[in-house]
Amino acid sequence: MKTSFFAAFLLLILAPGLTQAQTATKPKTAASTAAKPKAATPARPSAAPMPPADKVEARAKALTDNMRQALGLTPQQVIKVNQINLNSVRGVETARLRYRTNLRKLNGVVEDIGSARMSALKDVLSADQFTRYQRKREEKMGVPNTSAAQGNPVPGLPGGEQ
Repeated sequence: MKTSFFAAFLLLILAPGLTQAQTATKPKTAASTAAKPKAATPARPSAAPMPPADKVEARAKALTDNMRQALGLTPQQVIKVNQINLNSVRGVETARLRYRTNLRKLNGVVEDIGSARMSALKDVLSADQFTRYQRKREEKMGVPNTSAAQGNPVPGLPGGEQ
């Protein structure tokens, strides 16, 4: 049960990019736009690419179902968590399409989406549910908890082994 919960989340974060290619455009200048006649283009390169809605909804539903089972969500929480997951999955997939050639930017955007998701989940889940969720997330994803990140005390200082 907990494996499928985190496997779905890892799939969200680590899934390979979609097949739509991103095209690079050079900046337009007044001379370049005046010299060339405008041609009809099938899609605007400046428009944000959109991931397939059915794929986004399926991933969000899988995440929500796993959280419902693992955390014992109420029906009201399920609705709110599903919306949070839907927005997060859509954001990550859109970022993957938009920044597929700029991994540094992609990682930053995905990190921001993850932080926003955690903040939103904290507002919806009870303190106990959020603590359980964080603990499972730390175990599965290797996210260090705050006490483990501090390390051991320096030998010879108070609080250390003598």
